[in-house]
Amino acid sequence: MTQKFKRFVTRDNRQNVMRLAWEMVGALLQANDQVVVEVREKKRSDEQNAKLHAMLGDIAKQKTFNGQKLSIDQWKMIFVSGHRIATGGSAEMAIGLEGEVINLRESTARMGVRRTASLIEYIQAWAAGNGVEFGGRAEG
Repeated sequence: MTQKFKRFVTRDNRQNVMRLAWEMVGALLQANDQVVVEVREKKRSDEQNAKLHAMLGDIAKQKTFNGQKLSIDQWKMIFVSGHRIATGGSAEMAIGLEGEVINLRESTARMGVRRTASLIEYIQAWAAGNGVEFGGRAEG
């Protein structure tokens, strides 16, 4: 049996989703002492996540930063930090456990749909001005 149940709830489908959740919880409780039910607002979509990482992958393949090839995760740090400043935020820095400087950047996993869309637009604008060609999932 599937151990995870995830549905998006709207005003129109909430009754059906709650019925399905009730059935899933009942089935899981037959084999387990406890289960977890989580209700939260919608964060970035799977489509946004796929597009963001595809774009970062294309940039990582095509561009360097300060003369160095960077990984997708490194490019993500750079864009999230720049996006925060470009949208009126400020940089938060700290000294790490070993004396290193750390950028306490915004978490993309915690971004909502609108914030992620803004980040994607920011990356697209940078890419357009820097000759990046997107392909595949990054175009969608």
